[in-house]
Amino acid sequence: MRCCAAPAGTARLTGRPRPVATARRSLRALAVATPDRQATSPSPSPSRPSGGGSRGLQPVQQSQPSRLAFLDEDGQLIKPMPADYGFRSGSGRLYQQDYGTIPKNVVELSVENFKRELRALRRSVRYDELSEVANEAAARGEPSLLCRLGVAAGQAVRSAFAKADLWLEERNVLNELTQAPRTQMEGTLSPEQKEVLAKVRALKLDDAKVSAREQRRLAANGGHKTNWGIQAAYYSLCWVLDVVYANRPIERFWFLETVARMPYFVYISMLHLYESLGWWRAGAELRKVHFAEEWNELHHLQIMEALGGDLRWGDRFLAEHAAVFYYWVLVAIYLVSPSASYQFMEMVEEHAADTYAEFAEQNREQLQGIPPPLVALNYYKSGDLYLFDEFQTSWKASGELRRPPCNNLYDVFINIRDDELEHVKTMAACQDGSVALDLQNMQGIAQAKEEQNIAWLAPWSSEDDSDREAEAGGKRLPHGKQ
Repeated sequence: MRCCAAPAGTARLTGRPRPVATARRSLRALAVATPDRQATSPSPSPSRPSGGGSRGLQPVQQSQPSRLAFLDEDGQLIKPMPADYGFRSGSGRLYQQDYGTIPKNVVELSVENFKRELRALRRSVRYDELSEVANEAAARGEPSLLCRLGVAAGQAVRSAFAKADLWLEERNVLNELTQAPRTQMEGTLSPEQKEVLAKVRALKLDDAKVSAREQRRLAANGGHKTNWGIQAAYYSLCWVLDVVYANRPIERFWFLETVARMPYFVYISMLHLYESLGWWRAGAELRKVHFAEEWNELHHLQIMEALGGDLRWGDRFLAEHAAVFYYWVLVAIYLVSPSASYQFMEMVEEHAADTYAEFAEQNREQLQGIPPPLVALNYYKSGDLYLFDEFQTSWKASGELRRPPCNNLYDVFINIRDDELEHVKTMAACQDGSVALDLQNMQGIAQAKEEQNIAWLAPWSSEDDSDREAEAGGKRLPHGKQ
């Protein structure tokens, strides 16, 4: 993509100072819209909250903000979401600061993350983040009895941690904790940014309708034909989503996308292991497809983070530990039966497609009034769609290309739904072996295009040799080095 100065009438975007990236040949973002970004000349390093807080968002600078817009490959100007509302905005997000650079060593990374998450944990227990979660969920719908019991149990644990934290602080074991706004930016947003954030928080999802949609699909397809182990893993994941994330759609989607990436990591890891041991070399092409699938899920995850899905410490703790757990469970399943591992992922992707479809249908009007996040525009409209095309084996095998719109948040969720359906097709093809035929068709199409391009090249003639000799001043290279 290109971030450019927009013509009159284009929305203003402000945010955190960022170093200007070096221009690249690919169409990628050179700046990011976050609430604390000055539109004047960028500073050499990102600003941080006072007191060493987490990657929060700083107050909006009111001095002549720039007017930015997204310019896609077709020359269309698209107004992006005016802020990144996530916990990891900045160097933790694709296409923002530090994008494409190598990480620090493991000690530095782990210590930085521990400090950042410790502050977030302390604020979570001391300033009762759980009550905020319960109140927001209750505002969207009546919580179930199980949810209320879970909140009560959680409050008991939170109270114990809060007392322990205060005791350690009084004895100077921990630094004094000052209350920070839950999103690290409340009270500093521009009116436009507050309006968009309020619209995002008002979005709803009816779990009963999601379940009904899924049951209709299963009835039409004959249900899940799998063993009890795969069904247990699948329904345990659905239970967590339905109970823990009831009436919290964006957080639910973020949890789902965090876990949904793990199977593709497993497939890549296992295929690489088998290749390294010399057991199986025929999966190299499939490994490339799985990487493209993981890349797709990563962008889904980043979209949910930009919407604020990862703001709360409790959600991050649960999702990241669940992801590690499912990774090793799926490694064990893949060792015994790769087909069963693909079947589990097919079931997860079908559930995700049903959920996104129901969410888009329930919130169609509201979603159409919200601009798309910048990371979504970078992925769907950047011009470099190689990896986007690579995971869609059924489309590529037919010789067609999928080019979805991305003009508002409704388009984004429809695109994500369709992405999940493409994952379902690929997982099914991996189980019945038809993925090999799809890959062969893709190779055949690519070879035909290459042959067509070669056919248009003019034949080589002796005059070309004469021209080369003249350009070299009549000096011929030694034999064997021409």
